[in-house]
Amino acid sequence: MKYLLFLVPVLFLACHRPTELPEPESTLESMRKANAYFMEKWPDTGKRIVTNRSRASNIWTRAVYYEGLMALYDIDPQPQYYQYATDWADFHEWNLRDGETYTRNADNQAAGQTYIQLYQIDPQPERIEYIQASIDSMMVTDKVDDWNWIDAIQMGMPVFAQLGVLHDDPRYFDRMYEMYSFTKNEHGENGLYNPEDHLWWRDADFDPPYTEPNGEDSYWSRGNGWVIMALARVLEILPEDDPHREEYIADFRNMMDAVLEVQREDGFWNVSLHDPGNYGGKETSGTAMFTYGMAWGINHKILERGKYLAPLAKAWNAMVDEALHENGFLGYVQSTGKEPKDGQPLSYDKVPDFEDYGLGAFLLAGTEIYKLEQRN
Repeated sequence: MKYLLFLVPVLFLACHRPTELPEPESTLESMRKANAYFMEKWPDTGKRIVTNRSRASNIWTRAVYYEGLMALYDIDPQPQYYQYATDWADFHEWNLRDGETYTRNADNQAAGQTYIQLYQIDPQPERIEYIQASIDSMMVTDKVDDWNWIDAIQMGMPVFAQLGVLHDDPRYFDRMYEMYSFTKNEHGENGLYNPEDHLWWRDADFDPPYTEPNGEDSYWSRGNGWVIMALARVLEILPEDDPHREEYIADFRNMMDAVLEVQREDGFWNVSLHDPGNYGGKETSGTAMFTYGMAWGINHKILERGKYLAPLAKAWNAMVDEALHENGFLGYVQSTGKEPKDGQPLSYDKVPDFEDYGLGAFLLAGTEIYKLEQRN
């Protein structure tokens, strides 16, 4: 009976989470708190990341954090944010992972997104020399099948868009679309995108006939979150007259409708979008990515405010109330992997193998929410 008496108010709060956004200063404070925790934990931006093995600090996980940091810097231009980003890039000499410039691996090119943003602030040629060389080495070939897992769309696609705008050269946009289209329509049996459900299989391993335990298709939350992030970031950059812009917008809208349908009552999303029983439970990284997509879409008038604002508020408030610790640590972040079972079980206190990409998505979501609040 004591357990039931305790459970009732908890369930009531979860099912009646506020559907209004907090004040802008409250949102900014949540982001500052989460970011301060990370910067204090990693004062040395070049320190190698050691989990099951040692990795350079400009791998994809850390690159996603810096995407979020640059978004935060855009609304809260504190000098220490810019210094932290440039120290990181300087340490790596503005090159890609382990100095491998001529990589085709999108994970290793993800750092280039921040390098290019820093170049736009202070156009020193060395800031884009290596990411430019990496992408140009791909452009001189006809190969377009590199993004054979959907995470790669987020890691690599925005770089092509950035370079296309930077040099006013539509060839980057054309190649970006060819690669996106190949992943969408040709990888695996018939592409990694299901036009019926408007969601993506993470890679060919999860194409039908593979199913989740309940018999549904396997749609991993964070995998689909990567695609939503990529589309938002690309559409932010891409010229209005790009011939493929409407397709990107349609894919974005359709995906957001699909994820809206499976949002949990408490505001989070499960790791498995169509099988809540397969390691069901709140998960922060995918939730942050979908939250970012909702806020960005409303801000850019691509999503209907009346339809998405309450679910957006519910998701953001859920992360702040139930995942964000007082010291800035984010709970319920699934560790690296490719499917629901990876990094399980999750909890409020469990530290994932990498804390950076979840924080990056949280900062991206928060900055768009802050902009939305400022416009009200």
